[in-house]
Amino acid sequence: MRDDHPESPQGAAVPRRPGSRRSFLRTGSFTVTAAALGTAGASAALTAPASAVPMTAVESARLAGRPIALTPACDGHETPAAMEGPLFKPESPERTDLVTPGVTGVGLELTGTVYDTTCRPLPGTLIEFWQCDQNGDYDTIGFSLRGHQYTNGRGAFRLRTIVPRDYTGRWGTRAPHIHTQVQTPGGPVLITQLYFPDDTRAYGRDFARLNASDGLINRACTIALTRTTEGSYNGAFDFVVKTTAP
Repeated sequence: MRDDHPESPQGAAVPRRPGSRRSFLRTGSFTVTAAALGTAGASAALTAPASAVPMTAVESARLAGRPIALTPACDGHETPAAMEGPLFKPESPERTDLVTPGVTGVGLELTGTVYDTTCRPLPGTLIEFWQCDQNGDYDTIGFSLRGHQYTNGRGAFRLRTIVPRDYTGRWGTRAPHIHTQVQTPGGPVLITQLYFPDDTRAYGRDFARLNASDGLINRACTIALTRTTEGSYNGAFDFVVKTTAP
């Protein structure tokens, strides 16, 4: 289904269900679990599974204890918010791998860390991801290319997915982007969107032109990308969030 609907206003209420993970988080009591979805049968058009993807330069530096430039830099201000859009679905699976059978496209291994506004890493932070596929379509029936996870003890996350395609519909053209919601236990929800550099190469599309024509884009939310020898991408983005409501 095309995302042919207006983006919802910034700050719109996040749908919540009784007993949902967001309601659970607001009690300040939750258990961080590790879960990953198997990818057997995934299309050969994708690159090797996450376990075979070389460690990114950003992650290597973190593990070695070397300083990393944040994206954006941690200066006391949180990552810019954005519209949620009309196609968020609650109760997505907990997983770090969104590449399920039937998903093809240019592979993306995205890593990063969630910090508070004093630049301290935030373990146990909930991050929700949802995006369209290589055709510019969102799955509105199931949970393809949708999932949530929690940051590890170092506040870090890792996501295996694909570079989404742009789409054109009733409300104009959107550049490729990934929707995210980020929330610390009991904290406010940051809703934002991640974008791709102008020189990204995928699906024969002109990312520079698409980015320039998207009136909703925020360049401060651009993923840092490195192309691999297999034609996929390693990406990095660090979130800076508030831990208490204003």
